[in-house]
Amino acid sequence: MIVFQSTQDKVLAALQSVAGIVERRHTLPVLANVLIRKNAGEVQLTTSDLEIQIQTQVDLGGDDAAFATTVGARKLIDILRTLPSDQLVSLESAQNKLILKGGKSKFTLQTLPAEDFPLVQEAPSFGPAFSVPQKTLKSLLNQVSFSMAVHDIRYYLNGILFVAEGTKLSLVATDGHRLAFASAELDVEVPRQEVILPRKTVLELQRLLSDKDGAIELQFAANQARFRFEGMEFVTKLVEGKFPDYNRVIPRNHPNILILGRTALLAALQRAAIMTSEKFKGVRLNLERGSLRVAANNADQEEAVDELDIEYDGPAIEIGFNVSYLIDALANMSQDMVRLELNDGNSSALLTVPDNEDFKYVVMPMRI
Repeated sequence: MIVFQSTQDKVLAALQSVAGIVERRHTLPVLANVLIRKNAGEVQLTTSDLEIQIQTQVDLGGDDAAFATTVGARKLIDILRTLPSDQLVSLESAQNKLILKGGKSKFTLQTLPAEDFPLVQEAPSFGPAFSVPQKTLKSLLNQVSFSMAVHDIRYYLNGILFVAEGTKLSLVATDGHRLAFASAELDVEVPRQEVILPRKTVLELQRLLSDKDGAIELQFAANQARFRFEGMEFVTKLVEGKFPDYNRVIPRNHPNILILGRTALLAALQRAAIMTSEKFKGVRLNLERGSLRVAANNADQEEAVDELDIEYDGPAIEIGFNVSYLIDALANMSQDMVRLELNDGNSSALLTVPDNEDFKYVVMPMRI
């Protein structure tokens, strides 16, 4: 039976859209595979890591008969990548094996039974579905994801908080040293829902979402989230736990405010970062009337000093930061100007966009 017969680029795109969550090494060998189902002429591709499941339906030609099997996802992709993009490729089933053909190339692949593939058990009831443009959600994720913790024992920090309420969708991420908040208006009104998406899910969504206007549908259950877009269905387990009260972390009414060019500040910080070390990423900001000095030094007694002309006539402030935390925020913003609010050298700083309440970034100072 011919499972599919289509061009290399179409087959590869379909496989790559579901294969991001597949681990090469797994305690359960079948999880390294992609589940291929043929039904009513359409091919359904499914991958899972037991906590996340991604599924897509695509028309790739071939025979119409019902068929199901699993085959190594990464190996199939690696083979397809070596073939020309416009080449016709076919996948045939024969005696518990799959045969991939492209031009004069032929590959025989081992399979595992479809019934051995552990599908994620979907929650019995999801909350109301609501939609946002893909580019809006992708932008919100990009604005906060760099602040997620990586392997924190406070597991609820290894992800992003989603808060949908009324006509607003807000995303928050923090690793305990910095916090990023971004929000956008929805076209519909939704009841309050608050969930924590795991880090792996966030990274996979960032990879899959496009900058198009096409919508993505979101639905949340007690322990799961479901996303549907462009013929794909993405189901993920949620992180259980209580996310910190981010409203208490965001400072209010800091008296010392300066507005300056984002690219100029970013460039000065990137230059200073060259003089920091892996172990110590400290950078000193000296704020004085009319100027901001950025300085960093290292154990070899090397030093970088940069000065920016600014409009500021408040008190002199010296404050230290992890330079990576500032660079991360500025590099993921697109605006020309940024607003920096400070209280003193020992309090957290607030980075925002002038006249825009939709983005806030809080960073704790460090002792230098």
